[in-house]
Amino acid sequence: MVSTSSTGGRLEDKVVVVTGAAQGIGEAYARAIAAEGAAVVVADLNEEAGGKVAASINEGGGRAIFVRTDVSSAESAEAMATRAIAELGGIDGLVNNAAIYGDMQFDLLISVDWDYYRRFMSVNMDGALVMTRAVYPHMQRRGGGSIVNQSSTAAYLYSGFYGLAKVGVNGLTQQLAHEVGGMGIRVNAIAPGPTDTEATRTQAGDASKELVKGLALKRMGQPEDMVGACVFLLSEESAWVTGQILAVDGGQTFRG
Repeated sequence: MVSTSSTGGRLEDKVVVVTGAAQGIGEAYARAIAAEGAAVVVADLNEEAGGKVAASINEGGGRAIFVRTDVSSAESAEAMATRAIAELGGIDGLVNNAAIYGDMQFDLLISVDWDYYRRFMSVNMDGALVMTRAVYPHMQRRGGGSIVNQSSTAAYLYSGFYGLAKVGVNGLTQQLAHEVGGMGIRVNAIAPGPTDTEATRTQAGDASKELVKGLALKRMGQPEDMVGACVFLLSEESAWVTGQILAVDGGQTFRG
């Protein structure tokens, strides 16, 4: 087991909420953030997996709690924030990583079931706003903070309603950066390219081999490839960076 204890880390004495942290990229974020000295709220609907991630961080010398959280529910988000304040003392950072992805249905925008579409968007796009609304007053009371949204290179490619949700996340990132900037809160996003997670293997299957051919760096991304960008955007190293979408994609997209 890799130790998550830290002395003098870049996020020392911070409290960071990571949604969708029970597995995949979210789990990698939570572990890396803890290793940089922050206390982490593992926020997820999967109680068993999320609880194990939090327990593992604690066993490795870090500090974490699991809170069952539905990012589409304002009540659930508020309850998570209340518990974070009560048990960890405040909130300094938020990583909006939660999404419906691994079991996502494939369909066209012109034919997808309306109820499914609304549920999908309530998590994959609106969830970032729901969580931000729940935590920003607490960040403001701490003198500011940092929010990192999870976008995707799907925002720049034909990807149906998944790509549409990520276009929305990008716009939300830029708009919120202006709304909360005066409170000392920064808002940025990470746009991963094809990343080797269980969810991607379920969705792409053998097609992932074809995706690699279109990348400048000829390999799939790993969850660990994303953590440097996340820690940077949460830390004071990015103190004058806000409203930006940072592609971590092996050169999949080029934007002038």
